[in-house]
Amino acid sequence: MSGKDKLLFTPGPLTTSKTVKEATLRDLGSRDSEFINVVGSIRKDLLKLSGLENDAKYDSVLMQGAGTFGVESVISTVVPENGHLLVIKNGAYGQRIENMAKIHRIKVSVLAFAEDEVPQVNVVEEFLLEHKDITHVAIVHCETTTGIFNDLNSIGKVVKEAGAVYIVDAMSSFGAVPLDMKAAGIDYLVSSSNKCIEGVPGFSFIIFNAGNLEKCKGQSRTLSLDLYAQWTGLNANGQFRFTPPVQIMLAFRQALNELIEEGGIEARAARYKQNHDILMEGMKKMGFVPYLKPEVQGYIISSFLYPDSGTFDFNRFYDFLNQYGLVIYPGKLSQANCFRIGNIGELYPEHMEKLISAISLAIRELNIKMN
Repeated sequence: MSGKDKLLFTPGPLTTSKTVKEATLRDLGSRDSEFINVVGSIRKDLLKLSGLENDAKYDSVLMQGAGTFGVESVISTVVPENGHLLVIKNGAYGQRIENMAKIHRIKVSVLAFAEDEVPQVNVVEEFLLEHKDITHVAIVHCETTTGIFNDLNSIGKVVKEAGAVYIVDAMSSFGAVPLDMKAAGIDYLVSSSNKCIEGVPGFSFIIFNAGNLEKCKGQSRTLSLDLYAQWTGLNANGQFRFTPPVQIMLAFRQALNELIEEGGIEARAARYKQNHDILMEGMKKMGFVPYLKPEVQGYIISSFLYPDSGTFDFNRFYDFLNQYGLVIYPGKLSQANCFRIGNIGELYPEHMEKLISAISLAIRELNIKMN
């Protein structure tokens, strides 16, 4: 199959630079010293991005597979047999963590909030006070179901006061949303190669409190997702226990370089915010209604309600944009009909304007009656 790449207005996989794609076009042995050096440099730069490069209490690990694999490696490794996990959820990815815990027969409690609601800190605090046997707490930072940003710092404060281990799924935020792991009390942060750092899919990474993971030897409920074994293996000889996605890591090395060249997390956040602002203004002018209120809306991904005129068919809308090389995402909400548009990846204001123009054309060509 040949042809020009489409523009991906999605939360990942996403549009990548030509140079990131070109970085995959070589072969390199997984035990080659050059590749081992690449792995080591990636691990160090992830700590630098987190502001933790000079703090021996923290380390990073790379884990083959999708972002979900990284989250499951944490959940299935760090919660002991007698542990009790609290999942704070307000979307599908919090639900996914709950599902993981149940599959691994981990004792799990859930604090569920509406998909358009930021979890209330006082409710979390009260729950932790009433359930003193909770040992671990997990939450999603940017819930990709809607694009909402959850308040990690405030929740982290009550988690630490309760003496629990704090696990954060930062899949859709790391690399473009400034975050202080130490200030938030985060023990494990998980993200992946194909999100805001603008690499391609193939591995996840975990940044963590090394002192906590040191206690987790022998706790893993799986062989391939044993986070402790992956960490100690990488530290021993720089090599993966099982075949690593070599080309994907070469692309990620290039993507990290480009993030640094752009100006780091703050500069990338500024570009994504500009993309988001252009999108929001254009969509509102056409009559689309955002699902989230402005005060809880993040700038990574934006959800819009279907027009209520009855003339909107998402599949026809999607196909119309797709023929112009523009790809958006369907919704994933349980209580509302929405579609989602990502503002991340190798996208710039001119791309957002192009999408808005195509959506305006779709409204006319598909006879969509707006609100």
